[in-house]
Amino acid sequence: MDASSQFQDSLPVSSDTLLAQLDAWGISYRLHGHAPLRTVADAKTVEEGFMQAGERALRLKTLYLRDKKKRNHLVSLEQDRDVDLKALAAELGLGNLSFGSAERLLETLGVRPGAVTPLAMVNGVNQDVHFYMDKAAQQADVIYMHPLVNDRTVALTRQAFLDVMSRLSAAIIWV
Repeated sequence: MDASSQFQDSLPVSSDTLLAQLDAWGISYRLHGHAPLRTVADAKTVEEGFMQAGERALRLKTLYLRDKKKRNHLVSLEQDRDVDLKALAAELGLGNLSFGSAERLLETLGVRPGAVTPLAMVNGVNQDVHFYMDKAAQQADVIYMHPLVNDRTVALTRQAFLDVMSRLSAAIIWV
């Protein structure tokens, strides 16, 4: 099964359900449909189609990581930021970090590889997932991310993103 909206009904929270919740909360967003994207390189092939001129945009890559104590961490960074897991672990004050398995990703965050997103905290808040966000988000006008599937991208203003995280009761640790 891939991470596209074709299989969203097999997720604990579907993309459609998440978007309906954003609507119910009065959260404004722009939704873009596209081919499934699994990597930053894939994303760069479609971004020009929905980016708006002059906006300070933050495009994310999001990593599901586990530490040596088997704690779960969701780390969202600017997509071109280099990631050295050893250095990141030191920066976050954690032990060794490694990528979590696809099975644990689905169990803990309710998404599949290729669709990892800050919005997965809709599930992660109940699974004791620690959420880290790139400080660059504090300067962005708009933040682009997947809404639990990888063939859609939502654009949220910085304030809308913060409102969503607050509504989810997801604490943000800035990195």
